Amino acid sequence: MNSLCPNWSYASNHLSDPDGRIIFVWKPHINVTIIHQSRQYMTCRVDNLTADTLFFTAVYAANTAEERNDMWIELLDIQSSLSLVDQSWIVGGDFNEITHPAEHSDPSVSTITPSMSVFNSCLSQLEIRDLRYHGAIFTWSNKCPEDPIAKKLDRALINEAWLDSFPRSLAQFLAPDISDHTPCCITLDFPLPLADTKPFKFFNYLTAHPDFLSMVAEALICTENEIHSLYLLSVKLKELKGELKRLNKENFSKIQKK
Repeated sequence: MNSLCPNWSYASNHLSDPDGRIIFVWKPHINVTIIHQSRQYMTCRVDNLTADTLFFTAVYAANTAEERNDMWIELLDIQSSLSLVDQSWIVGGDFNEITHPAEHSDPSVSTITPSMSVFNSCLSQLEIRDLRYHGAIFTWSNKCPEDPIAKKLDRALINEAWLDSFPRSLAQFLAPDISDHTPCCITLDFPLPLADTKPFKFFNYLTAHPDFLSMVAEALICTENEIHSLYLLSVKLKELKGELKRLNKENFSKIQKK
């Protein structure tokens, strides 16, 4: 590790799993204290000079529902014993479970399974929810072009105390490259939009043009797979705004002369 990251520190869960499924690596100016580890997760406390103290639980959930159920119970115990309800706490990683059929690419998956219900119940009891994010909706794929399957297995989950301490934090799910999972990068202080950001608006007479609806549909679809949530909406509207300007210029400019 020193050859790759000189003077950095690291810790793993090799004591709980021979393969060491989870590894923490951190820079010298950060103080990381490992609090608890198991085969499926590690929890640490992070202190530095520029931000509030936070608690981070990295998750690498097992493939079987039975083993994951053990982890859900352990996370509830950790939350209670460390009073994490009152601490800035983020739980992130591969949960090997989805919360809703919409997080599965296969349309035949249309009902909430018992294991989904248990997962949702755990999140509710832990009082944690998804941190706002950019990037792909589906964070895992089977890398099989002949029979592609994708799911949202990876998440960054936060509690209310985290949101109070880091209100501008953001998770970014990046391109997967050679992995079957998308990496996730957490930014604690994501820059807000500039004060002079222009609102989305257009001339309402454009709605009467025969190409209006098809143009709107095309602009919304063309960015469908790039990003998600409110950021996705802003990108779609930006794309649409340019098309509406073109429509107005080509059909309604210098209307006095027509």
